[in-house]
Parts: sequence; C-alpha cells; structure tokens
Amino acid sequence: MNLLLKRDLSSKASTLGSLFVDDQFAMWTLEDVVRAGPKVPGETAIPAGTYSVVIDDSVRFARMMPHVLDVPQFTGIRIHAGNVAADTRGCIIVGLTRGPDRVTRSREAFDRLYRLLWDAQARMEPAALTVLDASVFVPPNPTSP
Repeated sequence: MNLLLKRDLSSKASTLGSLFVDDQFAMWTLEDVVRAGPKVPGETAIPAGTYSVVIDDSVRFARMMPHVLDVPQFTGIRIHAGNVAADTRGCIIVGLTRGPDRVTRSREAFDRLYRLLWDAQARMEPAALTVLDASVFVPPNPTSP
C-alpha cells in the first residue's frame, strides 16, 4: 500500500495537506509546522521522505495504532485523530474536511485509514508513506533561465 502526503504551505500554526492511498485522494491531513532549522519537540512536522508504516501497540493511546517508522530525530510518530496542531505532538492527523489550521470528521477519517492499513498488514503487504513538501509543487518562474 502506498500512502502519499502532499503538504500545503505551513501557516504560523500548522501544515495542512492531502493524503492519497494508492494514487487516490483519501483525506486531508494536519501536522505541526514544517521547519527548516532544528527540530522543536512537539512543534515540528516530520521531514519529507519515505517511511514504512505498521500497525502496532501504542503506549500513549493504549491501543493498536498506525506507526510511522524510522523518522530522523523523531520517535513514536503516529497517524491518529485530532483537530488542531495542539493535538499532533509531531504526529499526522487525518480528517475528511478541513478549514484554516484544522481538520474535522477526524475519527471517521482515521477509522477508514486504519481499516485499509489493517487489511494490508493482514495480507502482509508493506505500507509506505511518502511525504512531499509544498515546495515540490511550486511552479518554476517563467522568467528564470
């Protein structure tokens, strides 16, 4: 299973994005702010890149949760429900609708994604999450060489 998170530009409070599952738009995302400098614990989005995702036991949530593995300078990155950046603590929040600095219908979105990941894991199909920053999608300046 391939997950693709395409980020929008960050505001002062959060970073919104779009999550695609096997090339199909699935839901919106909300993360902490993307920072070019040093990581700020609980306030910085994970770096762009490709990561494995598994469902395993989460101590914080006291249940099985999607876990984004091997994120540089981060531990315990999960995909979970929430609404605003204060709910993320560095994790990725999903929602079916969005507004400025927030996603809503998050539990419904999370349940959908969880089922897809659970089924893939049961089939022993690896899941990978690719995170692309907004700058990847900025069109080139037509006057530049």
